[in-house]
Amino acid sequence: MIALNAGWNTRSDTEEGHFNFCVPLSMLLGFCEDYKRLIVNVRHELILIRAHNDNNCLVGNPVTESEIELFKIQWRMPHVALNEINKLSMLRALERGRYLSMSFRSWDLYEYPLLQNTTKHSWAVKTAAQLEKPRYVIFALQTGRKNVMSENGSVFDDCNLSNVKLYLNSTFYPYDDLNLDFDKKRYAVLFDMYARFRRAYYGIDCFETLLNVLSFTKEGPFVVIDCSRQNESVKSATVDVRIEFDCKENVPANTTAYCLIIHDRVVQYNPLTNVVRKII
Repeated sequence: MIALNAGWNTRSDTEEGHFNFCVPLSMLLGFCEDYKRLIVNVRHELILIRAHNDNNCLVGNPVTESEIELFKIQWRMPHVALNEINKLSMLRALERGRYLSMSFRSWDLYEYPLLQNTTKHSWAVKTAAQLEKPRYVIFALQTGRKNVMSENGSVFDDCNLSNVKLYLNSTFYPYDDLNLDFDKKRYAVLFDMYARFRRAYYGIDCFETLLNVLSFTKEGPFVVIDCSRQNESVKSATVDVRIEFDCKENVPANTTAYCLIIHDRVVQYNPLTNVVRKII
């Protein structure tokens, strides 16, 4: 219900096509999901960049040349008013002029626009700092849907995927091969990885998922790799993130690969000077 109210799969029943939704920023930004403390005397700025067309937001006949017109956007931000005792305590802490730390898990999305028409692929995604090395990686493939209004841009394709390996320098995840075969319905291990993600990420003892097995294969599938348990004693200046994946057949034309990396991030700010710095 929360996703529906946030505009997911929204259908307008009015002739004019009006719609309205409320999106919690915790659905879009890792900072808003993880950081629950007060932020003192720092300017907040939310930047929204709109695409040059609305084809990825709509599903319908492209001949109609439909478009989305936004009439109003609101940003609802909670404010906290302190009583006199807590206000005095906070003022004393601010007088010291020290930096305050904000720790959270950040989400970075990477895209490989056009894959080669082969069965084996190697993708050097990025080079990360030691502090911001990946904790979870979500990988998915999509064929012929980007900027195509007649196709659902929120649905992914299996592309006869058979195996995926994530490499952090020389260490790889998962340890064993997936041995997927969608034609023979061999994707149980993939759904199990997806179901375990919520339990590991949110720390809750629950295997309930947004997608069931049938929806996962039709609207997914995507590979969720848990690399949060790493050997922290081995230190290196940087971490090379690479994905290698195999398909049973050549990847179709106009296939795009997506990689969502969830990693740790620490930001410090000074309430007196408004200086914000990222810890690397």
